[in-house]
Amino acid sequence: MISRIAGREAVQKKGWLKTQKWLLRRRVSQLGILGLFLLGPLAGIWIVRGSFSASKTLGVLPLTDPLIILQSFMTGHTVAAKALIGALIVVVFYAMIGGRVYCSWACPVNMITDGAAWLNRRLDLKKSLSMSRLIRYWLLAAILVLASLTGAIVWEWVNPITIFQRGLLFGMGLGWFLVAAILIFDTFVVRRGWCGHLCPVGAFYSLLGFASILRVKAKQREQCTDCMDCFTVCPESHVIRPALKGDAHSSPVIFSNNCINCGRCIDICPQNVFRFSKRF
Repeated sequence: MISRIAGREAVQKKGWLKTQKWLLRRRVSQLGILGLFLLGPLAGIWIVRGSFSASKTLGVLPLTDPLIILQSFMTGHTVAAKALIGALIVVVFYAMIGGRVYCSWACPVNMITDGAAWLNRRLDLKKSLSMSRLIRYWLLAAILVLASLTGAIVWEWVNPITIFQRGLLFGMGLGWFLVAAILIFDTFVVRRGWCGHLCPVGAFYSLLGFASILRVKAKQREQCTDCMDCFTVCPESHVIRPALKGDAHSSPVIFSNNCINCGRCIDICPQNVFRFSKRF
């Protein structure tokens, strides 16, 4: 039976702090990264210059969103060598630890969608519009085609990550409507609608994580009591079942590249079924 408030049993067994361990670490990571980008413009301390699309840390380390580079190639524009190096660093990093780690540990929009998911559970809104998770891959293909047809990186005009960061610096303005739209959509229309079904950035980073080393493992799946809390809080709950409910010959490792390695299943499980591990 699914408890109305997921994690209640875990809190009773482990205490509140241990049921929020990985969530709190993610918030520190997300707010810390966002803070580094804002520190220069707002306080004049330039540790990181740039944005989530392209940046330089301490004037030395270049980091570039590989999706931006891919769109630039599609437009036919020449890409600078430093931008290519920055994109290669990002690709190697996320290919090793899981592409969608970007979604749960770096992307600021994740905080909004997590808030919507929490609100959805608190309001006990069980019904949700059905939507294919493959739409995000079609949208990814669409923004690449648009870049090729228009000669411009059109996605950056509407990218919520870009709009959110720009809004914090120059005033949110219409950005508040975008934030509100995602919050309302995820809460009342499609559960985990933006990150889980529509976001082309998440789709792209999921492709980087096909062979990543870092994985979540249902190490003690025989201890599972079917409380279903992990399914309730997981942003991509479909990835859990093969590892948790497989037979004795199936691997307890979650191999799906759509797992965002957020650690919520680890936090919320009262039986400590899950842990971070490696794919091998």
